Amino acid sequence: MAKIVIENLHKSFGEKSVLKGINLSVEQGEILCVIGKSGTGKSVILKHLVGIIEPDEGAIIVDGVTMTGSNDSVKREIVSRYGILFQGAALFDSMNIFDNVAFGLRRRGVDEDKIKIIVEESLTQVGLPDAGDKRPSELSGGMQKRAGLARSIAVRPDIMLYDEPTTGVDPITAGVVDRLIVKMRDTYAMTSVVVTHDMTSAYRIADRIAMVYEGKVIFTGTNEEIKKSEDPYVRQFIEGTIHGPINAV
Repeated sequence: MAKIVIENLHKSFGEKSVLKGINLSVEQGEILCVIGKSGTGKSVILKHLVGIIEPDEGAIIVDGVTMTGSNDSVKREIVSRYGILFQGAALFDSMNIFDNVAFGLRRRGVDEDKIKIIVEESLTQVGLPDAGDKRPSELSGGMQKRAGLARSIAVRPDIMLYDEPTTGVDPITAGVVDRLIVKMRDTYAMTSVVVTHDMTSAYRIADRIAMVYEGKVIFTGTNEEIKKSEDPYVRQFIEGTIHGPINAV
């Protein structure tokens, strides 16, 4: 398991300031949901976590090791501990599902006999035991999400990062994805960060919820605590109302 600390993260793109001092911690084995309207910087936080971009100020610390500003070998070591489920599953269309799930293992030089065992186990965990020979185009959107999750967990990550995991699927499939997120945490003791704007999903899976607004964290707490929050920005977002302090246009 792993603990993540985000300290005073600032990031601007040109004259646009996106992150304005983000402070967050994710405890070992916890599922933290990061919520907020589009354009508030949620995905930018994820990109910092995986080292795609460097902050203008602040740091990402994983198990006491500072990733920000470190050399490439330190970054690679930390990133190798991640599993990532992208918004669109990001499967390789030219490969069948077995080879998609095996991709990360082969890059790490894992023996093919062991790969077969791990891939079959991972597909079974997400409810796709017979999908190995299929192409991504033969699967529904929800099944593709599950296949993407199987690929992520195949490398047995300490940390899972989810980018809008329930976007683009129907409510029933979203429920399936949510249950799998919790199941993967419970099965593999993974620390999880879920970026989402789906409050139904957040309530189902989160140990804690953090809301980002205008580049800052304006709330962190449990499901029950956010439901009782009197902050007008939080209330408008979780209730989905048009009128309030957040510009809904």
